Amino acid sequence: MALRRLWNLGVLGFVTLIILVFESHRTFGSSTRGPFGFLTGDNGVNAAVPSGMCATFVIIHGYKCQEYEVTTDDGYILSVQRIPEGRVGGGGQNRQPVLLQHGVLVDGVTWLLNSPEQSLAMILADSGFDVWISNTRGTRYSRRHVSLDPNNPDYWNWTWDDLVVHDLPTVINLVFNQTGQKTHYVGHSLGTLIALASFSEGKQIDKIKSAALLSPIAYLSHMTTALGVVAARSFVGEITTIFGLAEFNPTGQPVSIFVKALCAYPGVDCYDFMTALTGKNCCLNASTVELFLKNEPQPTSTKNLVHLAQTVRDGILKKYDYGSNNYNLAHYGEAKPPQYDLANIPRDLPLFISYGGQDALSDSKDVETLLDYLKLHDVDKLHVQYVKDYAHADFIIGITAKDIVFNQIVNFFRNQH
Repeated sequence: MALRRLWNLGVLGFVTLIILVFESHRTFGSSTRGPFGFLTGDNGVNAAVPSGMCATFVIIHGYKCQEYEVTTDDGYILSVQRIPEGRVGGGGQNRQPVLLQHGVLVDGVTWLLNSPEQSLAMILADSGFDVWISNTRGTRYSRRHVSLDPNNPDYWNWTWDDLVVHDLPTVINLVFNQTGQKTHYVGHSLGTLIALASFSEGKQIDKIKSAALLSPIAYLSHMTTALGVVAARSFVGEITTIFGLAEFNPTGQPVSIFVKALCAYPGVDCYDFMTALTGKNCCLNASTVELFLKNEPQPTSTKNLVHLAQTVRDGILKKYDYGSNNYNLAHYGEAKPPQYDLANIPRDLPLFISYGGQDALSDSKDVETLLDYLKLHDVDKLHVQYVKDYAHADFIIGITAKDIVFNQIVNFFRNQH
């Protein structure tokens, strides 16, 4: 019984580690919030109404914005936004496209939460780029399918492997077909993982001009949180059985019950998760975090979290492990899931990697492992930035990110010919 309890704690630890990444109940909690400070409606779902990202977050600031829908080859209908130019126009007819890819349990809105002068999407548009924002399957603006309803468990039968195989190429092809140009790519957190995995298999390389990877999480063995350590040592392959859920909605009641159970465990502090889970973010604006909590987190598949947990536990980057040699044989033709070999990333692909010294999710040691796989990369094609005081959220919504990181990205892209 004690062993079973420890196993359950490990599973819950990993889940909480993921879903409460931006939570800061101590500072921002209020009586209008649902569990753990997330803003909810009367039915417990996210209170933000998907009236269109362009209208809600972009056009109000004086930018042009276009809504696109594109269907993956496995039937998911994805929402993509385009900011074709800055507020004052300019840049000519052949503005270089840039695709922004968010991380897990959030959506493209995270690129738009600060003021236009501090949000990467607007900064890029004002700098002469044609900006495209992706929203992965299952998130607020991308919940439709040609035949499956989100209430059907089959809708949620996917992991980040499927984002590599289906979502990422579908959106990149959209950008390429609309612009006729290779695109620059910016990924944060899980957005870096799916890009690296894709590049390692030689996919999309012909349509990518360069890539900027913020808080890369290709490896997760050195997360510096107590919950992360527990999760790394736990077997998490049967998490779907524990929850009985295909969709993992952090704002829904079933998931909240499990998280509350963990928070009641002695020694677990649920009042300062933002620091405990992402590291000590140095530069967040209270109003931006408040806006974040009005719009995030977003659902993902429980199976996707299992896959991420396998990465934590095993310390290697591989496709989803079905937990049985026979099942793996059926899916892959071999008993063990194939690994993604990041050393296979083309050495001449321009990469900009930025990571922080306070990041508890993208720990410096794990980033060093990633960089070791890239040690043979062309010297003039690999640019690495280390920001000593930054943690995970600072790279997206930090008030100093423009000066420290975003301007570097703009210059990096401009130098790619």
